[in-house]
Order: sequence, then C-alpha cells, then structure tokens
Amino acid sequence: MAVSEPELTSLAATHDIISLGMLADDLRRQRHQTTTTFVRVADVPVEPGDPLSIPAAAGEVRIVGTPATRAAALDRVREVVLEAHGTALSAFSLADLESLSAREGVTLRALLEELRAAGLEMVAEAPFDRLQDPRRSVEEVNIAGLTLARLTIHQSPSDRLTLLKSVAELQRAVAVIRAFAPLPRRLNPAAPTTGYDDVKHVSLARVIVDNIPSIQVDWSLYGPKLAQVALTVGADDVDAVSPEEATTEGRRRSPLEEIRRNIRAAGQEPIERNGRFEPVRRDQDTRSQ
Repeated sequence: MAVSEPELTSLAATHDIISLGMLADDLRRQRHQTTTTFVRVADVPVEPGDPLSIPAAAGEVRIVGTPATRAAALDRVREVVLEAHGTALSAFSLADLESLSAREGVTLRALLEELRAAGLEMVAEAPFDRLQDPRRSVEEVNIAGLTLARLTIHQSPSDRLTLLKSVAELQRAVAVIRAFAPLPRRLNPAAPTTGYDDVKHVSLARVIVDNIPSIQVDWSLYGPKLAQVALTVGADDVDAVSPEEATTEGRRRSPLEEIRRNIRAAGQEPIERNGRFEPVRRDQDTRSQ
C-alpha cells in the first residue's frame, strides 16, 4: 500500500498513535502474516585472548566492542570461529570499521575482505547516523562477500521523518538490508525517550521503510514490555534474546519460554531463527505450552 508524501507528513505529526499503529500492523501482516521471528545471541568480548563461553542454543555469536587494531580484529575473529562450530558469526559496527580502516591506512573493502578470510560472516550492525558514507560502506560489505546483520540508529533523531526517508532511500540504492532496528542504540539519561515516542517511531519505520523486510526490536536493550508492544505496531523480529537455557526459576521462566510467551501475548506466532534468518527447529517447538 503506497503512502503519499502528504500522508507521511501527516502521520509523522499525528498524536493518534492508535490509528498509526493499526496502519503499521496491517502493513506488517501483509508481509509476515502472524509470524514473529527471534534470534538468541551469544555476545563475546572483542579483546583477543579473552575467555569464550558460547551456549549451544545460540543462533548467532556476536563479537561486541571496538577493536583496537586491525590485527586484533582479525585475531579475535579467528579465535571465535574456532569456538563457534559453524554458528553464524557477526562482529563489529560498520562505523567502527570505517574508522579502523582509516587509522590503519587500508581501504574499507580490504579490511572487510580480510575479516571474511578470517572467518567472519556478518557485520553486526551499521549505525546509519554514524556512517561517513552509508551507501558506499554498505555496498562494500556486500562486495566483500559479507552480510549486514542489521541497520541501526545510534541516537534519537531530531527529524524522525527525514531520517526514515533516508533509510528507505538507502535501501532503494543497495537492496541488501534484511533488518532495520529503528530505536536508538544509545540512550541519553538526560533526555530519555518515552514509550509513546518509541512506539510511534517503530510504527513510522514500518510505514515509511517499506522496502526493508524486517523491522526489529532489541530484547536486551529495550526489554520485554516494549518489545511486546512493538510487535503490535509494525515490528516482526526480536534481536538479542539470551541463549542461556538454565534458570533457577524453572523452565517456564527461561529466556526461551519468556520470549515465546511475549510473542504469543502480542497475538503472533513465535519462530526462532538463526543469524542467517533461517528457521531453527527444536523438539520443544512442537510441545504444547
């Protein structure tokens, strides 16, 4: 369903969050019906030599942090590949890799190709508002043979409509972005967003960025309550669910059961995926809850 420019301007200014959310949910259902995907992610630190603990249930292993040097980045990727045993491996912010390539005096493409040769499969995130040249950098990821796990927003924009239009324009140019997480990764305690702002931003993202398949919300960063609401107003994918299976409170309080319950409470069908966006089938998926 095409939305005209005047309609977009009106939606961005509206205080009728219910109507906007219903529109976004309709668009979401046209693309994904009643399914919501989620991925369990094992975060590992960026420093070479740091201990590694990767739960077997992880669908994605993610190296988090900023590498100090090119050599350190390559060493850490090689270390984690050996422990990941074929689990999808993502690492680094594309903005940090832009800066690292400049410091090391190599092209971004050369750095990305080295990381791929070391065993990296995905760049973990591309913060749209931090990239020096979003189109060129995202294209370099693709040319180097890597996948971009998700496009993100670093901090809350002053002009939400312009930013979302720019994201849609980027996807029209590159056509390789699989998931967009529109809520800011950096939270400002002095000027926090409200639940209303966050819900509206997710809704607008689904309406405006209609050419990116998945609108994503981060479970670990924003928590179960906002994630659940976001699934009713346009979001269809949940990132960063804990892969830990054991819990002192019993199986029904485990991260896996909690994410499933929250998705079902939002009126959706939970489908676990891995970092490659492939569905994960487990014995417990078929059990009655």
